[in-house]
Amino acid sequence: MTTAAALVDAAHRLSHAVDRLRFAAPVTHVLNPLDYAWDVHRRYLERYGDGRRRVLFVGMNPGPFGMAQTGVPFGEVAAVRDWLALAGPVGQPRRPHPKRPVMGFDCPRAEVSGQRLWGLFRARFGTPQAFFAGHFVANYCPLVFFVGARNLTPDKLPAAEQRPLLAACDAHLRALVDALAPEWVVGVGQWAHARAAAALADVRGLRIGRMLHPSPASPAANRGWADAATRQLVELGVWRG
Repeated sequence: MTTAAALVDAAHRLSHAVDRLRFAAPVTHVLNPLDYAWDVHRRYLERYGDGRRRVLFVGMNPGPFGMAQTGVPFGEVAAVRDWLALAGPVGQPRRPHPKRPVMGFDCPRAEVSGQRLWGLFRARFGTPQAFFAGHFVANYCPLVFFVGARNLTPDKLPAAEQRPLLAACDAHLRALVDALAPEWVVGVGQWAHARAAAALADVRGLRIGRMLHPSPASPAANRGWADAATRQLVELGVWRG
């Protein structure tokens, strides 16, 4: 099995596992882009995930205007379409959210986190081919949670609902590491770092680091995120200065 085929298989298994989970109030809507945006996600894995990668970046979960629209991690529409050169039809969630519609590549709103993350990689490496020669980007959790129109991150779920979700996501992350054989796993943000450290604690020789999340909700990220993230990666030894 090729690396890309292993990633596709792992994503299928994760999608099926999380589709069986149920989440109680106050959660009102749960979106799974691995389901309704599967075609674009699969092409992302096949085009950019074939072969060993030195660095695996792991985010928390999809944003409502990023991967929730395109099926690509941190998938701000313009970055996915114009830099990653991925596009295609995106379907609808099983229970669409009337105030947070999935419009696919027609979504008019930009996800700042995705703009910043892919913008940094574009500025440093120039082309997707140069970046993905040694890196890959994934999300730890594939689901988007809403309380009404408000986005809810998975760390805010009750412990009883987190347990089966984390078990499925841990297994998927271990499958990614088995397939990609990275030297580094870098959590994008504190929670993704903590989950990676817990899920991969028994993987020998693997180094796990953390970088500042690019979310505009973080005051630190709004004070020169690209420079701060680059400094962190250089100080870790992930990138050269």
